[in-house]
Amino acid sequence: MTIDYQNIDIYVGEHRVLTDVCFQVEAGEMVYLVGPVGSGKSSLLKTLYGEVKCKGERAQILGYDLLRLRTSQQPSLRRELGIVFQDFRLLPDRTVRQNLDFVLRATDWKKKAQRQERIEEVLGIVKLQSHLNKHIWELSGGEQQRVSIARALLNNPKVILADEPTGNLDTENGELILATLDEIRRQQDTTVIISTHNLQWPQYFPGTIYQCSENRLTKQVPARQLQDKTNAQAEDLDETQAP
Repeated sequence: MTIDYQNIDIYVGEHRVLTDVCFQVEAGEMVYLVGPVGSGKSSLLKTLYGEVKCKGERAQILGYDLLRLRTSQQPSLRRELGIVFQDFRLLPDRTVRQNLDFVLRATDWKKKAQRQERIEEVLGIVKLQSHLNKHIWELSGGEQQRVSIARALLNNPKVILADEPTGNLDTENGELILATLDEIRRQQDTTVIISTHNLQWPQYFPGTIYQCSENRLTKQVPARQLQDKTNAQAEDLDETQAP
């Protein structure tokens, strides 16, 4: 189990935003956190990398106990996670190469040649090799978000956390971002967790859906799965009623 939350309460300051959370995620799974603004989606994501505290029975990710996570453990946990933000959080006065190199140097990649090789690899994944020496301000919003995905991939994360990654993008660029994340998940067996208020993405890129509403997290039955279940029940009923 990559993530295992049992009976967890999540607080922002003194305010409890989610209560009695049960949340289990397997390796390589695509998971959506849906719900309106302020429903607790981002707060749940932040507990996964130790920025927001939680209380309860069990909260584990990649073997780390989040209920007892020490400050000294946070850097090693975060190196196993890739985080994608709605507002990109890139350094606008630097090039794509410099943005990515900054992260690698900060996470103890000592050799310049290895850093350069890794930068080219992740830009290849997001199909931005030709943008290596462009400044961030020269890129479109969709391209900037793809750079932020490349940044998230630098240390080969086991889990990618994407907080409203399409919130500042038009539909076409949003779909490209989701397609990129889904391809990474399938090819690298990376767990991807996306918070979004856009309910069309699970229709295009299926995954497990959790609804944040009224301080609760509820696992949803996908429409297609629900229809299959309904059809199966109808067939069973027909068989029992057959002469």
